[in-house]
Amino acid sequence: MPTRPIVLTAAGAILFAVTSMAYARPDTRTMTCEQTQLLIQSRHAVVLTTGRNTCDRYVRQFCNECGWPEVPTAAYVRTRDGQCLVHRCEEPVFDLPD
Repeated sequence: MPTRPIVLTAAGAILFAVTSMAYARPDTRTMTCEQTQLLIQSRHAVVLTTGRNTCDRYVRQFCNECGWPEVPTAAYVRTRDGQCLVHRCEEPVFDLPD
């Protein structure tokens, strides 16, 4: 009986499912603000899911994770316990007088 191809296919599907779950982005809506901030602090920069179809890259406040000329700027994300202050890289906006 051709059971070997079936077993190999099943093993491949299980392996794919496990590796896909390992690379899933953390979702801020399922974490507390403290958990979100600690995750960013420990990884220096992390891509987080912030909504059903949205994600963004967040960084530590004082870091070298932003490419020039970007700087860490304050942003708020929704967490399990409310709004949470985090930082993401953005180009600075200078309002120069005329």
